[in-house]
Amino acid sequence: MLSASNRAVLDAVARRVVPQAFDGGPGSVDLIARIEDRLAHAPPDRVRDLERGLTVLGSRTAALLVSGTVAPFPRLSADRQDAMLARWATSPVGVARVVFHGVRRLILAVYYSLPESFADIGYLGPLLDREPSYPWEGPVAGAAVPNVPDPVARIPIGAPWSPRSAVGPMIPAPTPLPAARGGARLTADVVVIGSGAGGAVAAARLAEAGRDVVLLEEGSLIAPDELTEREGDMTSRLYAEGGMRATDDLAITLLQGAAVGGGTLVNWMITFRAPDFVLEEWAERFGIAGFGPADMAPAFARVEQEIHATPVPDDAHSPPNRILLDGAHHLGWRATTGRINARGCVRAGFCGQGCRYGAKQSTDRVYVPRAMAAGARVMPDVRVDRIALLERDGARAAATQGTRRTTAPLKRVRATILDRLTRRPVGALIVEAPVVVVAAGAVGTPVILQRSGMGGGGVGRYLRLHPTTAVAGEHTSDVYAAAGIPQSAVCDQFLRHDDNGYGFWIECAPHHPALAAVAAVGIGAEHQELMRRFRRTTNLIVLVRDGSDLDASNGSVTLSRNGRPRITYRLGVRDRANLVAGVEAAARILLAAGVTGVRTLHTNGGELRTNGDIAALRDRRWGPHDLTLFSAHVNGTCRMGTSPDHSGTDSTGQRHGVRGLYVADGSLLPTGLGVNPQATIMAMATMVADRMVAAGRV
Repeated sequence: MLSASNRAVLDAVARRVVPQAFDGGPGSVDLIARIEDRLAHAPPDRVRDLERGLTVLGSRTAALLVSGTVAPFPRLSADRQDAMLARWATSPVGVARVVFHGVRRLILAVYYSLPESFADIGYLGPLLDREPSYPWEGPVAGAAVPNVPDPVARIPIGAPWSPRSAVGPMIPAPTPLPAARGGARLTADVVVIGSGAGGAVAAARLAEAGRDVVLLEEGSLIAPDELTEREGDMTSRLYAEGGMRATDDLAITLLQGAAVGGGTLVNWMITFRAPDFVLEEWAERFGIAGFGPADMAPAFARVEQEIHATPVPDDAHSPPNRILLDGAHHLGWRATTGRINARGCVRAGFCGQGCRYGAKQSTDRVYVPRAMAAGARVMPDVRVDRIALLERDGARAAATQGTRRTTAPLKRVRATILDRLTRRPVGALIVEAPVVVVAAGAVGTPVILQRSGMGGGGVGRYLRLHPTTAVAGEHTSDVYAAAGIPQSAVCDQFLRHDDNGYGFWIECAPHHPALAAVAAVGIGAEHQELMRRFRRTTNLIVLVRDGSDLDASNGSVTLSRNGRPRITYRLGVRDRANLVAGVEAAARILLAAGVTGVRTLHTNGGELRTNGDIAALRDRRWGPHDLTLFSAHVNGTCRMGTSPDHSGTDSTGQRHGVRGLYVADGSLLPTGLGVNPQATIMAMATMVADRMVAAGRV
């Protein structure tokens, strides 16, 4: 529970941000109580940050500095409160901007995830509670994939629609944790940490090669019927830090999966191979051997077959994806249909909240069951704390030598067992193995290595985010972008936009209320009016292939004194130029498709109605908090390379200087990809695991 004084500040701010929640009308709700419910399941550090922010916002000192009055915020008139919040939103004082945007974001995310808000904006809510309402929602009966004769490969299969019974196949139960006095102890050939695109694939490959694998995952195993399609609940359960993970200045929200399946559980399914020119850059700039286009092609093909990555039929596009294709083609720009990793997709539109229909071929559906079938022990709700190297000689090593296949030094993985509901520690686990594969994501992996005394050099540096913003177009008709396949098309005309071969690409995003509300500008009546256009709004997202300043490290992940990840990031000069160009291009696509107006996510900035208005975008501010930014592609903090000073691993994925310790997740990527990274991470994990086996390293 918040302190009484901070609760009063939060209540006062919420009444200005979403006044409709307090006016006694249909949208009224005890919002502060609902926010406190959300905070009860949030990471304690994030709650403490919020408390500190509210204390600052409600202080007399803050009122004097920002508004020239000594009255604390709750005692100001409504007009003066609005004026104070407007000053905080664009204040030159960084902490003021951070506090304002953090509190505003929380209020909007919670309110617009509540059913009480839906009627005002025309949101239909979960598909599982109703029948499909639009032609682009629900199964496409018998829609065949070109050049794929197998009827099982149709997307979707076209089974009869029954909302409440449309729950996908159950995942096998995880391995029970052994009970032991003082904590559980296990031995294995390999410990894999993480079950996302890298970890689950590596675990499956190694287990199927006959190795004794223990897979540890900090998140929970979520059964299909737990995926409720309710945005607030699913965000807090399926995303890192309850959906509150962000860079330290809160300028960029980081959307990372945090359950069995990792990011593959919550991504939007569009599937690409890394472009050949990117793989060639890795070899030329970083001296990486064995990951060129020809080397990776078989791994890509294998992964694509396993996750059922197939093209979306032309008649299955949602209006936003069709608008992207048509608008780009009208301008003469390259735009194509993408492939998605699905079987029997019902176009529900809730991919970001997990697929309860079992259609999305995420790692919890494909590779985790395969690993378990091959004998792997899968243990969710286990947070790895550190990895220690043990002496190879002595009684402890001798006791396990008979099961070992490698001479790599024995390692001890120390972990904490978490209660599934409260996330509080309930026990300890130790696993000893000669080989450890760290695949905890580009935030978790460097933190584990640093906590284990295995950081330094390139570990934690060269963070790449594919920084993303949205450009919204308003239509005269209903396009309801909450339904349908979220991403089925891409415009990659400008992927090599600048003279270093870096640029941006444009896709669509699902349009659900909480995320849409956080992205929309303003507060109060202005914000409410934007949300009332919900059903007529299309969002195109601009994703920047960051790193065009080449050897510069845009961001880092380090371990703070309290053990919490510290994530810093700044756009490079060239990356910012590509972001500006990307927003301009997305606006042109929307206008070419016939929208009545275009809005960017700038804190200050009006609507664009003609191509002539687009030039004014360059005069807007593009710094932190001037424009809402997101990232769902967090990569690069333990990248491959030849230099230990500038990379985390060698070309085999092995940590420099630590034999038998490997990395197999997105932190391996030497550069941003310029495409959605799921398939590339899976292919790289395949190659790392297969080469470990072939070389006798495991």
